[in-house]
Amino acid sequence: MLQAEPIWALGAMSGTSLDGVDAAMILTDGERIHGFGDTGFRPYSDREQQILRAALGKWHGDDISAAAALVEAAHIELLAGFEGAALVGFHGQTLAHEPRGRGTHQVGDGAVLAAALDLPVVWDFRSADVALGGEGAPLAPFYHFACARWIGAKAPLGFLNLGGVGNLTWIDPEKARPEDDGALLAFDTGPANAPINDLMMARCGQPFDAGGTLARRGVVAQGALELFLDEPYFRRIPPKSLDRDAFADMIGLVHELSDADAAATLTAMSAAGVLQAMEHCPQSPERLLVSGGGRHNPVLMQMIAAALDCPVEPVEAVGLDGDMLEAQAFAHLAVRVARGLPTSAPGTTGVRAGVSGGTLSRPDRRGVA
Repeated sequence: MLQAEPIWALGAMSGTSLDGVDAAMILTDGERIHGFGDTGFRPYSDREQQILRAALGKWHGDDISAAAALVEAAHIELLAGFEGAALVGFHGQTLAHEPRGRGTHQVGDGAVLAAALDLPVVWDFRSADVALGGEGAPLAPFYHFACARWIGAKAPLGFLNLGGVGNLTWIDPEKARPEDDGALLAFDTGPANAPINDLMMARCGQPFDAGGTLARRGVVAQGALELFLDEPYFRRIPPKSLDRDAFADMIGLVHELSDADAAATLTAMSAAGVLQAMEHCPQSPERLLVSGGGRHNPVLMQMIAAALDCPVEPVEAVGLDGDMLEAQAFAHLAVRVARGLPTSAPGTTGVRAGVSGGTLSRPDRRGVA
């Protein structure tokens, strides 16, 4: 088992927005952040995105094999350019997520990366949590707790990730450990960028609404927004999680709207999910720190901020990197797995007790710990 001294770990994340692979180095002992290192990004081409989209929601078949091969090759290409890492955290690509059904499905074999990179790789982070009754998501909250400590937070605060799906972490930084009762509450807020991106691709041939330009020109369809908020998910008590396409019918709700009105309405839906989520927090956070691509959408950020009493700021306001936070999270979690520390708890995924998820594959493949 890994000793407690800090090591340089390299984390990688390929999220539900399907834009590419993020990679980041951090110096961590799995409990505290001791330093930040190099970062990198490997975009997916249009053709590669088509391969990944063809596999979304599937569990078997040729599309899965093609997606897995692509994910492994893209990660190896990016991660091979880093130096000094002692351990790699590899999330893989989520294709389907049904924690109350078939489980959770990420493609990408960590043993393939371990052999190619000649480094130990921690992967398959979610399966153990689901097997023990958890949602398997979100997993970044334990890293958010370390970030709250790193910035010296004293009062409760929130981390909001606006990726393909939105997720919220409420933190009490006065607790000693992230797995302690009351330290964390985390859950998916609803769709964030995914439906907006899908609309932009279908109608405009663009991957996203850059700067919220299209949404800014539109008018929100209140009837469609109200129908969206009738979804039972918003009334479920957290922890809870979503698949990328759990709200795929959102596109249908805006089908007859103009491009601008549809973009404005989908953006308002993403913001409304966050506002509904804030009602579940044990107490109001002192501030809400935002990561993920959605923080670059000023219309979405303004919609969220307008309805909250606390400041809503990109994580850069406290010296963090909002593009790399999730990649850093899986570097941090990899160290926790190697040390046998929990990576999720009842307050983050609903798992019955704190669990250390993840499989450790060594370069020589002679053993899996």
